[in-house]
Amino acid sequence: MKDLMASLRLVILSIVLCCVIYPAAMLMFARLVVPWRAEGSLLTDAQGRVIGSALISQSFSKPQYFQPRPSAVKYDASAAGGSNLSPTHPAITDQAKEIIGRYGLAEGQRIPADLVTASGSGLDPHISPAAARFQLARVAAARGVPASAIEPLIKRNLDSAGLRMFGGEPVVNVLMLNLALDRLPSPPGQ
Repeated sequence: MKDLMASLRLVILSIVLCCVIYPAAMLMFARLVVPWRAEGSLLTDAQGRVIGSALISQSFSKPQYFQPRPSAVKYDASAAGGSNLSPTHPAITDQAKEIIGRYGLAEGQRIPADLVTASGSGLDPHISPAAARFQLARVAAARGVPASAIEPLIKRNLDSAGLRMFGGEPVVNVLMLNLALDRLPSPPGQ
C-alpha cells in the first residue's frame, strides 16, 4: 500500500507539472518574448475582423491572388496532416497533372514543385520565391497592373526568420503577400 500511495503521488505531481505548470510557464514566456506569435499571429482587416493567421495556409481561388501550396487537408487547421500516400501513388500523380493543367504551361515551361506538392502538415503558409514569380504574370494581368508593380511586394514579403542560420532558403508568406496586394492602389479605370 505504501508503494501504491508513493506512485499515486508521483503520478499526480507529474500531471500537475507537465499539464499545468509547464504549459502555463511556456505560454507566459512566449507572451513576453514573441507576443504576436503566442496569440496565433492573427491578421485583421481594416474593421478589426480576424481574416487569418500568418502561420496557417488558406485557400485563394481568384486569379488576382497568389495561390498557396496544395493542401492534403483542404486547408482545415483542425485536421493538419499529410495525405499519407506514397509519392508514386496514382492519386498524387493525378492531382499533380490536374494542377499543372490549370496553369496552362507553355512548351518547355516548368512549374515549381511547391505549387504541385502539399507540405507535410497540409497547412504550410509559404511558397518559394520561384513559385511566387511563376504566378506573377497571372496575378498582374488579373489585377490590370504591370508585373513590375507587384514584384517589389514579393521581395518585401520574403520570410527567412530562423532559416538562414540553418542554411534554409527564404520563403514567401502567401497570405501576407495577398494582403499587400489588396493595399495596392487600383489602376485607373477600375
